[in-house]
Amino acid sequence: MNTAPEKTALTDEADLRPLDVLIQGVHGAFHDLAARRFFAGRPIRVLPAATFPVLVQRLSDAGPDTMGVMAIENSLGGTLLQNYMLLQESNLHVTGEVYLRIGQNLMALPGTTIEELEEVRSHPMAIAQCREFFRAWPHIRLVETSDTALSAREVAEQRLERVGAIASVLAAELYGLEVLAADIETHKLNYTRFLILGHEPLAEPLPEYKVSASFTLAHEVGSLHQVLAVLAAYQFNLTKIQSAPIMGRPWEYRFFIDFVAQGSLSWQQGLDAIRPLTGELRVLGAYPCGSMDEVLSQNTTQTTQP
Repeated sequence: MNTAPEKTALTDEADLRPLDVLIQGVHGAFHDLAARRFFAGRPIRVLPAATFPVLVQRLSDAGPDTMGVMAIENSLGGTLLQNYMLLQESNLHVTGEVYLRIGQNLMALPGTTIEELEEVRSHPMAIAQCREFFRAWPHIRLVETSDTALSAREVAEQRLERVGAIASVLAAELYGLEVLAADIETHKLNYTRFLILGHEPLAEPLPEYKVSASFTLAHEVGSLHQVLAVLAAYQFNLTKIQSAPIMGRPWEYRFFIDFVAQGSLSWQQGLDAIRPLTGELRVLGAYPCGSMDEVLSQNTTQTTQP
């Protein structure tokens, strides 16, 4: 079976028509930031989706030129297993990845002070990441909502006095809020990896690929070791391995792996070599490796400023 990508999911870069990009959340969400970073240099039209299942469904139903951005793992919170399963159950392909530093910011209507705030709203994960900051402000009630940027938008649109939100700087800019305190998260080394999703696999030959694949294994001693040994023999750099339970098949698991390989022939041969050792082997995508250099340099700049 040929696992090579056949054609590109991205339109010609010379085409200046806005590219439709679906994200989870509203404008100003971290998915919005990730989309802007990955597609920097070409116009995009960001299309919000309320949840990840809605995002995947809308993208699956959309035209071939529509792309999607979906978080897959966070350096603090770990893997988003639900999103792996959504990808597995869809016909979509991973065509890229982008890393983003997650900086949480406290914002409110212009002219508001922290002392005046009675309530702060945000996503539960954002609130959890900022609890140390709010220990100094015990009078503020923390209220969980469905989305960081949506909380900011509601504060702005409803003109909620004495109510703040935790969200991105972009959300503050889009909704006309004032940032009262920047980067209030407890752990500054907070990064999220986002996958770029499309309808077709990439076709351009690359000197180096990151390959995402999934497979099942028989309940036999050493079955996983055999697969990993083959990947090591091909000198693939295994960057991630994750297991997830298979719905309807108790105590059976699907494995998701990412590895870096040199050239398309190399990774195809490697997967062909493990195919007899696995069941339900599927290539989720072969794409350029995202770079952490830019986000790491941004974090260094922020943490060294007086």
